[in-house]
Amino acid sequence: MTHPAEVWWVSLIKAVIIINLVMVAFAYTTWLERKLLGRMQLRYGPNRAGPFGLLQPIADLVKLVRKESFFPATAHEVPYVAAPVIACFTALAAFSVIPFGQGWTIDGYYVGGAVVNVPISLLLIFALGSIGVYGFIVAGWSSDSKYAMLGSMRTCAQLVSYEVSLALSVLGVVLMGRSLNLFDIVERQQSTVWFFLPQCVGLGIFLLGGIAETSRPPFDLPEADTELVAGYHTEYAGMRWGLFQTAEYINMIVLSGLAVTLFFDGWHFPWVHALDRLGPIWFLLKLGALVTGFIWLRAAQPRLRYDQLMRLGWKVLLPLATVNALVTALVVVWA
Repeated sequence: MTHPAEVWWVSLIKAVIIINLVMVAFAYTTWLERKLLGRMQLRYGPNRAGPFGLLQPIADLVKLVRKESFFPATAHEVPYVAAPVIACFTALAAFSVIPFGQGWTIDGYYVGGAVVNVPISLLLIFALGSIGVYGFIVAGWSSDSKYAMLGSMRTCAQLVSYEVSLALSVLGVVLMGRSLNLFDIVERQQSTVWFFLPQCVGLGIFLLGGIAETSRPPFDLPEADTELVAGYHTEYAGMRWGLFQTAEYINMIVLSGLAVTLFFDGWHFPWVHALDRLGPIWFLLKLGALVTGFIWLRAAQPRLRYDQLMRLGWKVLLPLATVNALVTALVVVWA
């Protein structure tokens, strides 16, 4: 799918706006999580800072900025400081290729429906995700702490294991969409069917793998507080710790947005094409539903044991994802 060329300064302005909107979305996802968990556990959640606790994310930011960022005496300085920056940067960069609209012409200038549109945007997301893993691994190693080191080792094993299943789970979508470009995959669903129907197995594997990739409960073994204090970020405080939390929540938003794009027709409203001009609204509604599902799982499911986690990844999800990709390939060839 081809689009008109976008002026460089339009791209720059759009990138700045989107980055800030994603950061606001991250902040209020923490508020939403605390509110929903409070209701599910029969308590109020944040209700002091602002009406309904809406200013709680700002209060948390002020606290983190003012808090001392201590430095372990035996830590390796450069990688220790760089690790949270790498984790946060790759998470934000991954969102840049997720489309939220078909594009608009404003005052004669074309504004694309993503920060950047590249032909291999799906591969770029997985590449950035792989680089982001280094931030978590290096954080545990550079802290020179046994709990942080154990957390980073778990991170390495868990994220590498589930990344294989995650990549294979979208292979069926790539075969059906006949493209690695996310815009093309969305448009392909418009002309056929939403891919969550023929790829329901792939969707299930993608969601489970996505939860494990973001280290969210019940797959939060890398930072299991009852076993490892806080895992790979045990020795972090202040905004360095805040950057790790930012990376976790933004990764959750990125994977939810990717699921919306790959399986739920992205920004399109079902059946009524005239409403596609409101694409960002439909995209945000679908995105919000998936993020709420992440939060619900945290409240409803207990943490897995580590052997259960690895067994699920290698003995269940990986074979299922492989079979799903092979069956989809055969169907696509025969069709």
